Amino acid sequence: MLEEFKKFALRGNVVDLAVGVIIGVAFGAIVTSLVEDIIMPVIGAVTGGLDFSNYYLPLSAAVQDGASYADAKKQGAVVGYGQFITVALNFIIVAWVLFFVIRGMNKLKRQEDAKVDVLKAPEIPADVKLLSEIRDLLATGQEAGIRPVRGP
Repeated sequence: MLEEFKKFALRGNVVDLAVGVIIGVAFGAIVTSLVEDIIMPVIGAVTGGLDFSNYYLPLSAAVQDGASYADAKKQGAVVGYGQFITVALNFIIVAWVLFFVIRGMNKLKRQEDAKVDVLKAPEIPADVKLLSEIRDLLATGQEAGIRPVRGP
């Protein structure tokens, strides 16, 4: 069983997937910082100082008015729609960036495939080559005025 697990764990696809997940987590942290530290403050400045991360609807009477979202969550049940807007914006940015990355990779792959197709001419079978040579010899012989020898 240990040998089977080792084969599974060291398979190329599993390692590639692990690398993808790790890079995805790091990329997610970058996008989260981009949204929270750059995009949302700009949106807040444009909209008159709004901070979406602190927008919520209290569902409990124990939640004090004007409390931050983190404090309101401690006090009682709240619907954090501002936090949802931030997370949804994170998702849209990640999806948009991934779209462009995959689009670029597909474009490069098509260019690479085109190069390979140009470099790799299809192999001509030997009998077709022989027939082509015979045809060419006959054509050059007729141009020179040489007639093929006919049997008795």
